[in-house]
Amino acid sequence: MLNLNTGTWVRKAATAAIAGVLVAVPLAGCQSNATTQSGSDASQATTASDQSSQEITVTIDDSSCKLSANATKSGTVTFHVTNNGTSVNEFEILAEDKLQIKTERENITPGTTVDVTAALEPGTYYTASKTNMVGPLVDATEFTVEDSGEEVAVSDDEQELRNQAVTAYTAYIKDQSGQLLDATTEFAEHYKAGDTAWCKENYALVRMHYERIEPTAEAFGDIDPYLDERRADAGDDGYSTDHVDFEAGDDLHENGYWTGWHAIELDLWSPDEAGYSDDYRAALADTLVSDTQDLYDLVYASSFEVSLDDISNGAISLLEEVATTKITGEEEAFSHTDLYDFQANVEGAKVAYGAVRDLVETKDPDTATEIDKAFVTMNDELSQYNTGDAENPVYPSYAELDANAGEGQDEDSLSDAARKLSNEVNALRESVAQLTAIVLE
Repeated sequence: MLNLNTGTWVRKAATAAIAGVLVAVPLAGCQSNATTQSGSDASQATTASDQSSQEITVTIDDSSCKLSANATKSGTVTFHVTNNGTSVNEFEILAEDKLQIKTERENITPGTTVDVTAALEPGTYYTASKTNMVGPLVDATEFTVEDSGEEVAVSDDEQELRNQAVTAYTAYIKDQSGQLLDATTEFAEHYKAGDTAWCKENYALVRMHYERIEPTAEAFGDIDPYLDERRADAGDDGYSTDHVDFEAGDDLHENGYWTGWHAIELDLWSPDEAGYSDDYRAALADTLVSDTQDLYDLVYASSFEVSLDDISNGAISLLEEVATTKITGEEEAFSHTDLYDFQANVEGAKVAYGAVRDLVETKDPDTATEIDKAFVTMNDELSQYNTGDAENPVYPSYAELDANAGEGQDEDSLSDAARKLSNEVNALRESVAQLTAIVLE
C-alpha cells in the first residue's frame, strides 16, 4: 500500500483522508488549430483489421503524421510510432472535437520508435503529431474506430481489480486538486501582498500537487498552458510575455498574456527582468486561482471519468516528462526547484502504478517485481538530495547539480549528477512503459 501522506500540503492537513487509495491520471488536451484531412480522403481509409491485426504503423516527421491505416476495430490498439524528423515530437489521438486527447506519447526523439497502446471505443477520432511538443497540431487526420461487435471477456476477479484501480485513482486526482486549490489560494494572497520570501519558500511545495496529476490538467484544453506554460514555449503557443500595455482590469487570457506558475516564478526570482507592476501581479495571482478553480470544478464534475489506460498511460507520461524535458532544468529555469518536480512526478507515477499493480501482478508478476525495484532505485537516487522528508522535502537548487540548468540546456551536456538521475529515471520509465499493454491484454 502506498503512503498517500506524500500528497499533503506542507502547511495544512490533507483535505480528505483517503484510506488505502492508490490512484492515477487522465488524458491531455490541445488547441483545435490544425488543418484536417478531407472527408473524402478519410472515407477511403484502410482498416487495421484488414491486415488481421490491431496494430498500426505511424511515421512522423517535422511536418507530417502518416498512419498505415486510418480506421480500426474497437478494442485494444497498438500504434508503432517512428520519428523520422529532426526534432523531438509528440503523437496524439484526439476525440472528435480535437480538444481532448484520448492518448498521447510525448518526447519521441528523432530516429526512435515507441509503442502507444490504447483501448478505443467505436467513434470518430483524430490522429496528429506536434513538432517540439508546442504549437499547432501537425497533419490532423480523421481516424475511425468501427464497432467490432465483440466484448472482451473479463473475469469477475479482473473486473473487480479494474474497478478498484479506477475508483482509487479518481479519488487521488480529486484529493490532489483540492489540496492544490487550497494551497494556491493561500500562495496567491501572499504574492499579492508582496511577501516574496514566503512565496519563494513555498512555490515548489504548492506546485507538487499539480505535478503529481499533470496529465489530468492536460486533458482539459487550455488548462495546462494557462497554469504551467514555460516562457520558452509561451511565444510558440501564441502567448505574449510583453505586458507593457496591460491595464488594471484587463483579462489576461482574453488579451493573450502568458499566465501561470512560471510567469510568477520569473517575477519571484528575476523581478527586474520580469518588470511587473503591482496591478499585473494581482492579475496573475487572481488568474492563477481562477484557473485552478476551473481544474477543480472539471475534476469534480459528474462527467469526469478515468479509464484504465488513462491510469497506466498517465504513469508513463509523468516519467517521460522528467526524463526528456525536466532533466535539463528548463521547467524551473529561474527558481531551479526542479528536484521538487522530479519527486512529485515520480510520486504521481508510483501512485498510478500502485492503482493497477494488483492487476499487473496477476498478468505478469515478473514485470510487477521489475517495476517495484525500479521505483525503489529511483527513490533512493532522489532521496540523497533531500534533507527534509517525503512529506516536507528540502532540496538544493538544481543549479548545484548542473551549473547549466535552465533555458537552452542541452541534454547531451548534462553534468555527471544530472546524468545519473537521467539514467535512473530512464530505466524506470522503460519498465513502466509496459504497463498499458499488460493491463489491457
